[in-house]
Amino acid sequence: MSRTRTPVVAGWFAGEGEDFRLLGTRCSACSSVFFPREDTFCRNPGCPGGELAEVPLSRRGRVWSYTDSRYRPPSPYVTDPELSWQPYALIAVELESERIVVLGQAVPGVTVADLTVGMEVEVVPGVLNEDAETTWTTWHWRPTGVTA
Repeated sequence: MSRTRTPVVAGWFAGEGEDFRLLGTRCSACSSVFFPREDTFCRNPGCPGGELAEVPLSRRGRVWSYTDSRYRPPSPYVTDPELSWQPYALIAVELESERIVVLGQAVPGVTVADLTVGMEVEVVPGVLNEDAETTWTTWHWRPTGVTA
Protein backbone atom coordinates (compact mmCIF):
# COMPACT_ATOMS: atom_id res chain seq x y z
CA MET A 1 0.00 0.00 0.00
CA SER A 2 1.28 3.44 -0.94
CA ARG A 3 1.15 6.33 1.54
CA THR A 4 -0.25 9.71 0.53
CA ARG A 5 2.42 12.43 0.62
CA THR A 6 0.96 15.43 2.44
CA PRO A 7 2.75 18.69 3.33
CA VAL A 8 2.78 19.41 7.07
CA VAL A 9 1.73 22.99 6.17
CA ALA A 10 0.15 23.57 2.75
CA GLY A 11 1.65 26.38 0.68
CA TRP A 12 4.98 26.66 2.53
CA PHE A 13 7.02 24.55 0.06
CA ALA A 14 6.69 22.83 -3.29
CA GLY A 15 8.58 20.77 -5.84
CA GLU A 16 10.90 17.79 -5.77
CA GLY A 17 14.65 17.31 -6.03
CA GLU A 18 16.47 20.33 -7.48
CA ASP A 19 13.10 22.06 -7.99
CA PHE A 20 12.22 21.92 -4.27
CA ARG A 21 11.71 25.40 -2.83
CA LEU A 22 10.34 27.10 0.25
CA LEU A 23 7.56 29.49 -0.75
CA GLY A 24 7.28 32.97 0.67
CA THR A 25 5.48 36.13 -0.32
CA ARG A 26 6.84 39.48 -1.51
CA CYS A 27 5.11 42.84 -1.08
CA SER A 28 4.75 44.80 -4.32
CA ALA A 29 5.05 48.15 -2.50
CA CYS A 30 8.20 47.68 -0.38
CA SER A 31 9.67 44.38 -1.71
CA SER A 32 9.74 42.84 1.79
CA VAL A 33 9.83 39.04 1.70
CA PHE A 34 8.05 36.91 4.28
CA PHE A 35 8.40 33.34 5.48
CA PRO A 36 6.22 31.89 6.72
CA ARG A 37 4.23 33.38 3.91
CA GLU A 38 1.91 36.30 4.54
CA ASP A 39 -1.29 36.39 2.50
CA THR A 40 -3.26 39.15 4.24
CA PHE A 41 -1.14 42.30 4.66
CA CYS A 42 2.47 43.46 4.55
CA ARG A 43 4.08 43.00 7.98
CA ASN A 44 6.58 45.82 7.36
CA PRO A 45 5.37 48.61 9.71
CA GLY A 46 6.81 51.29 7.40
CA CYS A 47 5.00 50.04 4.30
CA PRO A 48 1.84 51.71 2.97
CA GLY A 49 0.67 48.26 1.85
CA GLY A 50 0.82 46.44 -1.42
CA GLU A 51 -0.19 43.26 -3.14
CA LEU A 52 1.46 40.10 -1.84
CA ALA A 53 2.70 37.63 -4.43
CA GLU A 54 4.02 34.12 -3.86
CA VAL A 55 7.75 33.77 -4.57
CA PRO A 56 10.11 30.80 -4.43
CA LEU A 57 12.89 31.47 -1.92
CA SER A 58 16.61 30.85 -2.28
CA ARG A 59 17.60 27.18 -2.07
CA ARG A 60 20.85 28.04 -0.30
CA GLY A 61 21.91 30.07 2.67
CA ARG A 62 24.39 30.21 5.54
CA VAL A 63 24.00 28.81 9.05
CA TRP A 64 23.11 31.74 11.29
CA SER A 65 22.71 29.62 14.44
CA TYR A 66 22.01 26.02 15.46
CA THR A 67 21.11 23.83 18.43
CA ASP A 68 19.90 20.35 19.13
CA SER A 69 16.62 18.96 20.37
CA ARG A 70 17.54 16.27 22.88
CA TYR A 71 14.24 16.01 24.75
CA ARG A 72 10.65 15.37 23.72
CA PRO A 73 8.76 18.69 23.78
CA PRO A 74 5.89 19.00 26.28
CA SER A 75 2.21 19.13 25.34
CA PRO A 76 0.65 20.37 23.06
CA TYR A 77 3.39 18.74 20.90
CA VAL A 78 1.85 15.56 19.50
CA THR A 79 4.03 12.47 19.81
CA ASP A 80 3.71 8.85 20.82
CA PRO A 81 5.25 8.61 24.33
CA GLU A 82 5.78 4.88 23.77
CA LEU A 83 8.30 5.53 21.00
CA SER A 84 11.89 6.46 21.79
CA TRP A 85 12.85 10.09 21.22
CA GLN A 86 15.35 10.72 18.45
CA PRO A 87 17.42 13.91 18.92
CA TYR A 88 17.78 16.17 15.89
CA ALA A 89 19.63 19.35 14.98
CA LEU A 90 17.74 22.61 14.42
CA ILE A 91 19.33 25.16 12.10
CA ALA A 92 18.53 28.86 11.61
CA VAL A 93 19.59 29.75 8.07
CA GLU A 94 20.01 33.20 6.54
CA LEU A 95 18.80 32.81 2.96
CA GLU A 96 21.26 33.77 0.23
CA SER A 97 19.20 36.39 -1.64
CA GLU A 98 16.40 37.39 0.72
CA ARG A 99 18.62 37.79 3.82
CA ILE A 100 15.82 36.50 6.07
CA VAL A 101 16.39 33.74 8.65
CA VAL A 102 14.41 30.49 8.33
CA LEU A 103 14.41 27.76 10.97
CA GLY A 104 14.28 24.07 10.13
CA GLN A 105 15.60 20.64 11.00
CA ALA A 106 18.87 19.31 9.65
CA VAL A 107 18.69 16.25 7.42
CA PRO A 108 18.78 13.00 9.39
CA GLY A 109 22.34 12.08 10.31
CA VAL A 110 23.62 15.67 10.56
CA THR A 111 24.30 16.68 14.17
CA VAL A 112 25.45 19.89 15.83
CA ALA A 113 28.99 18.46 15.71
CA ASP A 114 28.76 18.70 11.88
CA LEU A 115 27.67 22.36 11.84
CA THR A 116 29.43 25.70 12.08
CA VAL A 117 28.08 29.23 11.92
CA GLY A 118 28.54 30.56 8.40
CA MET A 119 28.67 27.19 6.61
CA GLU A 120 26.60 26.90 3.44
CA VAL A 121 23.46 24.74 3.51
CA GLU A 122 20.66 24.01 1.07
CA VAL A 123 16.99 23.25 1.52
CA VAL A 124 15.85 19.73 0.57
CA PRO A 125 12.58 17.80 0.86
CA GLY A 126 12.14 15.99 4.16
CA VAL A 127 9.78 13.74 6.06
CA LEU A 128 8.47 14.81 9.46
CA ASN A 129 6.42 11.72 10.25
CA GLU A 130 4.67 8.72 8.73
CA ASP A 131 1.63 6.73 9.71
CA ALA A 132 -0.18 3.88 7.98
CA GLU A 133 -1.81 6.17 5.37
CA THR A 134 0.28 9.35 5.20
CA THR A 135 3.85 10.54 4.78
CA TRP A 136 3.94 14.04 6.29
CA THR A 137 6.45 16.09 4.27
CA THR A 138 8.47 19.13 5.34
CA TRP A 139 11.84 20.72 4.54
CA HIS A 140 15.29 20.00 5.93
CA TRP A 141 18.61 21.83 5.74
CA ARG A 142 21.59 19.93 4.37
CA PRO A 143 25.21 21.12 4.29
CA THR A 144 26.20 21.62 0.65
CA GLY A 145 28.27 18.80 -0.74
CA VAL A 146 26.44 16.19 1.38
CA THR A 147 24.32 13.79 -0.66
CA ALA A 148 22.69 11.69 2.08
